[in-house]
Amino acid sequence: MFSEHLRTLRANVAFRLTFWYSGIFIVSALLLFTLAYYLLSVSLNRQDQEAIQLRLKELSTVFKTGGMETLEREVSVEKKFEKRNPFFIRLAGKENRTLLLIIPYQWTESDIKEIERTVLYRDKQWIRLPARGGATFLEVASVRLAEDYLLQAGKSSEEREKILKHFRGIFAAVVLPLIFVGFVGGTFLAIRALKPIRHVMTTIRSISTGQMDARVPSPKTGDEFEELVMLFNAMVEKIETLIKGMRNSLDNVAHDLRTPMTRLRGIAEMAVSSDHTPEQYRDALSDCLEESERILKMLSTLMDISEAETGVIKLDRTSVNVAAMIEDVVELYRYVAEEKGLSMETRSPEALYLTADPVRMRQVLGNLLDNAIKYTPEGGKIEIEAQQVDERIVILVRDSGIGIGREELDRIWERLYRGDQSRSQKGLGLGLSLVKAIVHAHGGQVGVQSAPGKGSTFTISLPPGK
Repeated sequence: MFSEHLRTLRANVAFRLTFWYSGIFIVSALLLFTLAYYLLSVSLNRQDQEAIQLRLKELSTVFKTGGMETLEREVSVEKKFEKRNPFFIRLAGKENRTLLLIIPYQWTESDIKEIERTVLYRDKQWIRLPARGGATFLEVASVRLAEDYLLQAGKSSEEREKILKHFRGIFAAVVLPLIFVGFVGGTFLAIRALKPIRHVMTTIRSISTGQMDARVPSPKTGDEFEELVMLFNAMVEKIETLIKGMRNSLDNVAHDLRTPMTRLRGIAEMAVSSDHTPEQYRDALSDCLEESERILKMLSTLMDISEAETGVIKLDRTSVNVAAMIEDVVELYRYVAEEKGLSMETRSPEALYLTADPVRMRQVLGNLLDNAIKYTPEGGKIEIEAQQVDERIVILVRDSGIGIGREELDRIWERLYRGDQSRSQKGLGLGLSLVKAIVHAHGGQVGVQSAPGKGSTFTISLPPGK
C-alpha cells in the first residue's frame, strides 16, 4: 500500500519539481557551507603558521645575537608573562637532546618525548603532535642554528578548533530551518510553475463535458506558459469554429439535399407507377442523372473546402504568370458574358508572377467571374486587375452588378449560404466558401467591398513568387 502510494507520488510532476527545487537549494547551501568551512580552516591554519614562523624567526635572531643565555632570558620572560595562547619553545643540542623547554598549559598532557624521537631530515620541517585527548594537535616548526643547535616553536590548534566548532554549531542550528525553507520554497515554486498546466487540465475537463466555450485564464507572465495558454485557447477557438461550421454545414447539406433527393424519388416513382414510352423513361433517367450530378458536385466541393480549411489539400505549386492565368479564365467566360451583353476588361503587368497551384487559382477566378456574370445586369461591366502592392500580389475582380447588402457581407463566405437575391440563380452556395478556403491555403487573404446597386469588388492578396 505504501509502495503504491509512493509510486503515485513520484509520478506527480509537482512532487518531482518540489524534490528537485528543494534538493538543489539544500545541496547548494551545503556546498556553500563546506566551501566556507574549508576556506575558514585554511585561513586560520595559515595565520597560525605565520605566527609560529614569525616567533621562530625572532627567537633565532635572539640566539644569534646573544647566544643561549640571552635566549633563556627571553623565553623566561615570556613564561613569566604567559599569554592566553603562548608558544611552545624548545632548544635542542646534539642528538636532539632538549636543552631548553617552555611548555604552555595546553600541552602539559601531550607526549613531548615524541618530538625528541622525531628525526628531522631537512633544514625546516613541520611537526604535528596530537594531544592525548585527540581533539587538538600541536603544530611545531623547526630551524637549524649554528653548532648543531635545533630551535623549535609551536602553537596549539585549540583556539582554531574552538572557532571551527562554533562555526559548525551555527550551521547545525540553521540546517533544519534551511531544509524547511528549501522544501516550502520548492513546493511554492512547483505549485506556481504548474498553475497554468492545472488550468489547462481543468479547461480540458470542461470541454470534454461539452462546455466548448471554456478557456484557460491567461497568467500574464510574458513567458512560455503564457504563450502556451494563448496557443491552446486559439486552438480551442478554432476547433469550436470548425465544429460550429460542421454543424451548420450538416444542417445546410441536409436541407439542400432534401430537395434533390425528393425530386429524384418523385421522378423514380412516376417512372415506375405507370407505363410510359421509352422517350419518357429516357427523360426520367436524364432528370435523375442531372440531380445526381448536382448532389455529387455539392459533396465534392464540400470535400475540397474541408481539405483546404484543414490544411491537407494537395497544392501543386509552381511559378504562374498572373496575366496569362487571368486571360485563360476570361476566355472561358467571355462567350457567356458577351451573350448577356457584358463587357470584360483585364489589366495586369506581363512580368507579374506568383507561386501557386494554377488549377486551384483558375478555380478561384472562375468562381468569382461566374458570380460577377450572374449578378451583373445586361450592359454591365466586369474588370479584372492584377498588381503588386507592398510585396503582395493583389487581384481585383470588379463588377457593376446588383451588389451585396451590409448584413450579408460577412455571411457570403459561409458554406451553402445563399442570399435573398441569389436564390433565383442556379448554384450551390459553395463558390465563395471554396474561394476563401483555397486562397487561405495559399497563405493569402480575400475580402469584398460592396453596396446594393453599386456592384462588388472582390480582392485577393497572395504572396509573390520566389
